[in-house]
Amino acid sequence: MNNVREVEVVVIGAGQAGLAAAHHLRRTGFEPERDFVVLDHAPAAGGAWQFRWPSLTYGKVHGMHALPGMELTGADPDRPSSEVVAEYFDAYERAFDLRVRRPVDVRAVREGTDGRLLVETSDDGTWSTRALINATGTWDRPFWPRYPGQETFRGRQLHTARYPGPEAFAGLRVVVVGGGASGTQHLLEIAPYAARTTWVTRRPPVFREGPFDEGDGRAAVALVEERVRQGLPPKSVVSVTGLPLNDAIRKGLADGVLDRLPMFDRITPDGVEWNDGRWVAADVILWATGFRAAVGHLAPLRLREPGGGIRLEGTRAVADPRIHLVGYGPSASTIGANRAGRAAVRDIRRLLAEEPVAA
Repeated sequence: MNNVREVEVVVIGAGQAGLAAAHHLRRTGFEPERDFVVLDHAPAAGGAWQFRWPSLTYGKVHGMHALPGMELTGADPDRPSSEVVAEYFDAYERAFDLRVRRPVDVRAVREGTDGRLLVETSDDGTWSTRALINATGTWDRPFWPRYPGQETFRGRQLHTARYPGPEAFAGLRVVVVGGGASGTQHLLEIAPYAARTTWVTRRPPVFREGPFDEGDGRAAVALVEERVRQGLPPKSVVSVTGLPLNDAIRKGLADGVLDRLPMFDRITPDGVEWNDGRWVAADVILWATGFRAAVGHLAPLRLREPGGGIRLEGTRAVADPRIHLVGYGPSASTIGANRAGRAAVRDIRRLLAEEPVAA
């Protein structure tokens, strides 16, 4: 096979989880380009943050934890988070000489020879590796539910992944679908501009009052972790914590902006309709319906369980101990990604020490 290069570890993805893993590889003696490579399909540093909508300023970001070894200080809370975090990630990559290769699209990971894995890319050849850290996150796989009549809608449909900011909805009738943090943020932003907003969710939203302490966080992560251990598709940590009842949410509830309706049953050319005869006119349907793990390139390894997920012990795939998933399931948060990156590297060092490359 032409253009195959060998390393000990390949890291796919250079968001929070991928950079944390690369940092721990570097810190424990692995040299970039010689011992490991980081492949990132994005055009620049910043992970998924670089694609966030401009109105999501840094001051609105909750729970952004610093990458290991370098704090993010002095950031202007009024600047777009896409700019602040992208600049921080870029500085981090340079400070620790991580040498991220981009843009590189990984097409597939396959079984190689002598117990190695082959990471095939569309633009950077093929890498042969003894271990893989997959840190591809979810941003590239927005989830679009399907409803009868969807293809007949004459207005605009878009997903959170392509949300342009509230000004784009001026004077329009907007239906926002989804009961998570993005859905509520979109509604609160859009309402002052739109002619009318309507909020629909599959389940009644759960608002969380009072402080959310470390014990609550551990309990929430444990629930997500248990799904992953069972080989089920992971839910987000946010899905089991509920929505924080802050001042903005309280105002939205008082103003009626967050007056939620149950999920509609079908989409018509000019709106959405329920089986009880209710109909709401719409110019735009905004799907704030979340994301799924972007792991399609791992399909040749057959890691998925009958339940549809990849079963993990810690960050290690049960079906193949050479594969680690970070930023997946319970580690899909900035602090979780940091910890997962460290744990994956510790486990991989042990694996490589125990299993030398075959002659």
